[in-house]
Amino acid sequence: MRVFLTLMFFTATSMAAKAQSVVNWLSWEEALELNKNEKKKILVDVYTNWCRYCKQMEKTTLSDPYIVQYVNENYYPIKFNAEQKEEIVFNGKTYKYVGSFSRRGYHELAYEIMKGKMSYPTVVFINENLEVIQPVAGFLQKEKFEMIMTFFAENYYKAVPWKKFEHAYRTGKTKTRPLTPQDIQPEVQSVGNGKQ
Repeated sequence: MRVFLTLMFFTATSMAAKAQSVVNWLSWEEALELNKNEKKKILVDVYTNWCRYCKQMEKTTLSDPYIVQYVNENYYPIKFNAEQKEEIVFNGKTYKYVGSFSRRGYHELAYEIMKGKMSYPTVVFINENLEVIQPVAGFLQKEKFEMIMTFFAENYYKAVPWKKFEHAYRTGKTKTRPLTPQDIQPEVQSVGNGKQ
């Protein structure tokens, strides 16, 4: 009996560790259904099968334990092949694959959420009301991705310019506590010799 309980404990511990070792990717349908019951932002990793930088970002940035945990806790993550053939219903509209004779085709939803700039990989951030906040194109290193995901998840994008947020984040001001107006306020400079 003791051996059985020990084995069950290690199995459960191993499964719990593995659960947070990868991003829990959802389909569009799953994420939209979950969003009906509990509002969260959506993070969409837009990729193609032929994109080597997409695969590299998956192996490095999107496999980092801190990023995996943060994404799983703060977003409904979707892995979206921009060349998939299946239709997707989003915000009451049906999006389809558009074929091409001379080049690769694309999915209309990828085109829309990426604002027509078909570059891979692209991570698209969507708010709780299913409105695109911003697509971020290109391969992102762990450090940059960490800043960007925090910027959107914690709503800094609503009040803090990116450059000021980036500076505060790099100096550690957002990691121990939320940003305050003093963190982004420029220092007051005196004019003249300071005499009145």
